[in-house]
Amino acid sequence: MTAQCPSFICNAPIKHQPLLRQFAEDMQLRGMSERTIEMYVGAVKQLTKHYNKSPEKISDEQLRKYFLYNKTERGWSRTASTIALCGIKLFITLSLKRDWTSLKFVRPEKEKKLPVVLSRTEINRIFSAVKMPRHRACLKTIYSLGLRISEGTSLQISDIDSDRMFVHVHRGKGNKDRYIPLPKRTLSILRAFYKMHRNPVWLFPAPGRGGYDMPNADSPVPISSIQIAFKDACAKVRIAKKASVHHLRHSYATHLLEAGVDLRYVQQYLGHDDPKTTMIYTQLIKRDLPEPTHIIDRIMQTL
Repeated sequence: MTAQCPSFICNAPIKHQPLLRQFAEDMQLRGMSERTIEMYVGAVKQLTKHYNKSPEKISDEQLRKYFLYNKTERGWSRTASTIALCGIKLFITLSLKRDWTSLKFVRPEKEKKLPVVLSRTEINRIFSAVKMPRHRACLKTIYSLGLRISEGTSLQISDIDSDRMFVHVHRGKGNKDRYIPLPKRTLSILRAFYKMHRNPVWLFPAPGRGGYDMPNADSPVPISSIQIAFKDACAKVRIAKKASVHHLRHSYATHLLEAGVDLRYVQQYLGHDDPKTTMIYTQLIKRDLPEPTHIIDRIMQTL
C-alpha cells in the first residue's frame, strides 16, 4: 500500500491523504484485511466530506451530531452505522491517539432480521442472465463455496487443491484461513474460465479495457464490477427479493442445511467462530439431516 496510492485514498482531497494513508498503514500493521481497510478509510472520508475539514479537527460534539444525522436523516442501516462507528473510532484511537469516551451510546441496537435466501431456481435464473463469462464464473464460485465477495474475487490459482478437492481461503474475516470442499462442477467451471485468460496468479483477473489484460493482470477483478453484474442480472430476470452478492452466501448455507449437511460442517465452511451465528439458518430450512461432500456435489451439478 505504500508503493502506490490506492484509489480509495487518492480520490480523497490531497490535504487529507497523508492522514488517511497513515490510517491505512496502521491497519495494515494490525493485519487487517484490504476490504476492511478500504471500508474504514471510506468511513473517515465520509466524515471529512460531511464537515469539509480535516478529521483531526472534528470535535466530539460534531461526531455526536454526525452519527445522529446518519440515523435520523439518512436512515442508515445498522450495518452501515456500525462500519462508520468502528472505522471512525479506530481512526481516532489508533491514528490520532485520542481517547474515545463520549460516544459509547452511539452503537446501534442489533437487528433481529432473517437474511434473504434465494432458491436454487432463482440463483440459476440470475446466473443465466449474467452477461460476461468472468462475472458468471466468479458469482458461481462465490455461491458454490459460500464465500464473501472479497474472498471470491481474490482467489488465486494456488488456492485450488484439485487433488484433495478443497479450496484454501486465506485471511477471511478475522484474518482466519479455512478450507472449503470444492464441488466437481465448480472445478469444471474454473478450468473452463482459466482457458479464457491463463493468468498465472488470479482465478478472476482484472480484465482491463476490452477484457484484453486478463493474462497479464496483476490484480483481481474489482468487487464493484461483480456487484453491478449481479444487480443487473437480478433486474433482468425480475427477482423481487432485495438480494445482493452476499445473499449467495446465505443461500449456500441454507441449501446445504436443507440438503442434510450437518450444522457443524456449515459453520466450518462459512468460517463462523460462534455456532450461534450459523444457527440463524436453521430458521430458514425445512428439515435437517449427514456427510457433506457428495451432497454439495449434487447441489452444484445444476450450475
